[in-house]
Amino acid sequence: MEALFEVVVFLAIATFGAALARRLGLLAPILLVVLGLVLSFVPGFPQVQLDPELVLVGILPPLLYIAALETSVPAFRLNLRPILLLAVGLVVFTAFAVGLVVHLMLPAVPFAICLALGAVLAPPDAVAATAVARRIGLPRRVVTILEGESLVNDATALVLLRIASLATVGATVGVTEVTVEVVRSTGGGLLIGALGAVLFGFLHKRISDPLLDNALSLIIPFAVAFAAEEIHASAVVAVVVTGLALGHKLPRLMSAASRLQVGAFWRLVRFLLEGLVFLLVGLQLPEVLRELDEPAGFLAAITAAVLVTVFLTRFLWVFPATYVARLVPRVRRRDPAPSPRFPIVIGWAAMRGVVTLAAALALPLTLADDEPYPRALFIWLAFAVIVVTLVAQGATLPGVARRLKLPPDDPVQDALSAAGVQQQASRAARERLDALADTAPAAVVERLRRLLEDRTNMAWERLGGTERETPSQAYGRLRQEMIDAEREVFRAARDSGRIPEEVLVRAYRDLDLEESLLRQEVAE
Repeated sequence: MEALFEVVVFLAIATFGAALARRLGLLAPILLVVLGLVLSFVPGFPQVQLDPELVLVGILPPLLYIAALETSVPAFRLNLRPILLLAVGLVVFTAFAVGLVVHLMLPAVPFAICLALGAVLAPPDAVAATAVARRIGLPRRVVTILEGESLVNDATALVLLRIASLATVGATVGVTEVTVEVVRSTGGGLLIGALGAVLFGFLHKRISDPLLDNALSLIIPFAVAFAAEEIHASAVVAVVVTGLALGHKLPRLMSAASRLQVGAFWRLVRFLLEGLVFLLVGLQLPEVLRELDEPAGFLAAITAAVLVTVFLTRFLWVFPATYVARLVPRVRRRDPAPSPRFPIVIGWAAMRGVVTLAAALALPLTLADDEPYPRALFIWLAFAVIVVTLVAQGATLPGVARRLKLPPDDPVQDALSAAGVQQQASRAARERLDALADTAPAAVVERLRRLLEDRTNMAWERLGGTERETPSQAYGRLRQEMIDAEREVFRAARDSGRIPEEVLVRAYRDLDLEESLLRQEVAE
């Protein structure tokens, strides 16, 4: 009962923190980490020690799954080169750079465990990247690259961490062993992910009940992750592959009602888990500090050295990765070199999160032959990198993006493309309606033709800018007032006993659906 109470308290605080962040115009991850740091010093406040397995198998899979579901597969494929350069190349580069710096400052500590720490600190957090990039309105391609990187980089880091950890406990690690581990982790993850997409896609297509679709959707990331863990493959790769495949085919796998319900469900899950994750990171400070015994001067020096290394390696990698490949004429013709402003923003967006802390907590307790090493110091370095990158880089990223004046996505071009496709869709719908016109009353057919014409006109109206109220916006404003009036009449009739509760619920459901559609059209 006490554990359940603490969970409810943490969720309530995370919800309050997210609401406060919106009120103040701040980024929720940053405010929640700071709030966790403050609460960790409040006497009597519950202290929680993160379980690495819970984070890596219980929290990370659903967050990766919903991010993969919402990722555009064509956009991911189009940006595969920069995504892999960041998610694989940069992670390995950062891990070795951090490992070398730590080994130079701690020469008595074997390089293998220093490399393991580098693997822990290398990958930016999937949750933080998505939350910050979308919140500040970065250009679509930058968001795609950052999201794609965050979907894959954890797999690279965890494979490298496993290889380095094996070396620290005395196992033989050569080219053959590394190759086998990479093939098993990556290849096994791809295989499990593909099988998961086929199996769960088959089930989704044959389920017509939105509640069952919702329940299945919740099970998928855990089932795929557990299956991958069972064969020692990468659960991250498996979940991402399944999510990308199902998300790409979702319109053909689920009914409209299922898609609406599943989408609303996952928005709630992501909101709660993200808030909880960042709050828990801040609450770990007392636990991290408890076993530290290094001198303050040395602690400050090694922390600063690791932070500078993590920061600089990203920029040292991002600029060559952006421009060297474009020395090849074929690549340059297909994808011209962007302005330096783009790699600067991508370099700055490197916030670490809970996966880094969970991986640090999973470091071996001792080395080969029970040889000790400063594990508490390594966990502190991971915690410091998380807090500093989240608070410093996360808080300044919006200002950096504004100062660089990145060219935004062209809303006129988006509206023009949407209007053109809508016109084609309307033509197809009109042809289908004409073919079936004899099967329905003429008044019904005419009503559907007017609805089709209104939808086409609405798409073209978005090209007119925002200086004046469009007919569709006027319709939405007036119809909202009418819906409010209808709701009041139904409520009064229920209160007076003229209609039962069931009638009120059905009427409110229909009005709520119409209002949701109106709000979505206004938002677009």
